[in-house]
Amino acid sequence: MSSEYAKQLGAKLRAIRTQQGLSLHGVEEKSQGRWKAVVVGSYERGDRAVTVQRLAELADFYGVPVQELLPGTTPGGAAEPPPKLVLDLERLATVPAEKAGPLQRYAATIQSQRGDYNGKVLSIRQDDLRTLAVIYDQSPSVLTEQLISWGVLDADARRAVASHDEL
Repeated sequence: MSSEYAKQLGAKLRAIRTQQGLSLHGVEEKSQGRWKAVVVGSYERGDRAVTVQRLAELADFYGVPVQELLPGTTPGGAAEPPPKLVLDLERLATVPAEKAGPLQRYAATIQSQRGDYNGKVLSIRQDDLRTLAVIYDQSPSVLTEQLISWGVLDADARRAVASHDEL
């Protein structure tokens, strides 16, 4: 494995771990010692080669498909990640809580995780929209229309959702 590839693989491993809110020590604790912090850290730095078997086991531990950990892969084999959707947080604050409560809590969680408190806009991924659709018990396209009607999403979001649905 090339040094550059190992570093890219390590960056993917680190991104998944941090997305799950785990420190290296947290991985060791959660895995009950199966995954040693020093070993996972060396994989993440690209200092240590990871076997295919160990990578598959680590992907299983994190609950992600192996291909999510491989450098140079994106969903659907696209050259770039799917377009982001941008929530208008100022407009969201004006939507009654009985309608927008789940979205407001979800957005606040993302802001907290990112340390992003500009308060005006928040970009979300297609996966976030799918998660929100489950929370609202609607399809992503129906939820998109609802968010557009609230003024929380720009009408351009229709194209992003439509192009993703075609994949």
